[in-house]
Amino acid sequence: MNVSWTVVGFDSAWTDKAKAPGAVCAIRCNHNGELSSSEPELATFDQAFDFIAAEYLQCDVCVVALDQPTIVPNLGGMRPVDKVAASLISWLGGGVQPANRSKKGMFDDAAPIWRFKQRLKATDDAEVARSADSGLFLIEVFPALALPSLEAAYFGRLVAPRYNPANRKRFRLPDWIGITTMIHRHAEVLGLTSLATWAHNASLNASPKKSDQDKLDAVICALVGQSWRAKPRTETIMVGDLQSGYMIAPASPDVRTHLRNAAVIYNVPIDGCAVLSP
Repeated sequence: MNVSWTVVGFDSAWTDKAKAPGAVCAIRCNHNGELSSSEPELATFDQAFDFIAAEYLQCDVCVVALDQPTIVPNLGGMRPVDKVAASLISWLGGGVQPANRSKKGMFDDAAPIWRFKQRLKATDDAEVARSADSGLFLIEVFPALALPSLEAAYFGRLVAPRYNPANRKRFRLPDWIGITTMIHRHAEVLGLTSLATWAHNASLNASPKKSDQDKLDAVICALVGQSWRAKPRTETIMVGDLQSGYMIAPASPDVRTHLRNAAVIYNVPIDGCAVLSP
């Protein structure tokens, strides 16, 4: 019998505010290898915990793909993995928010992420999450790092999509339509009917709100987790390590090359191994 598994995509919004929650979305694989999904829904940390717990009751393996740093030992500055990610994201025209313990409400000792992790009691080992027959796992993902591999049109100098409606000056409706249409395409390929329908309807939303983007990012997180669990290892990448922090992402050949080059500069492991200059 095949192992049943669920990936929960969780866009936490980093802080825990009832009026500005994150969002969750699930992609499931049953014992017959058949995929299904939930539509994304808004969720605080506590609501996300309840959602994850309910999903885990129905599968052998549950992987939580979280859009927030999950390992932050540094008191200031940027983690090594953030520097590698930023080398690509800045080239694309975006930005990376540094993660360090000095950020109150995000990564200080009292931040909600640590309470969430303590309550969840998940394993941080992403490599084990790929092939485990049982267990609950937490992996860090980053939608902006995933987009240039999920959609080739988003790989290029200063072509990063502007799809955050909270930033009205930079938001571009064509980018919103482009990403939701891309999600619809991926969902249809995977046979995720409910998610494909949601993405199609989202693409028709001419005035999305920040909460809509949170849902969209939760879906992207779930797709990244699904790729990590189900696709060949050559199609995904792990940047960083369990000591200083890491990110998981799908990786096209172009994206992999860019990240590997940056990893050499910052001495950051790729896929668990040190990267040497060619």
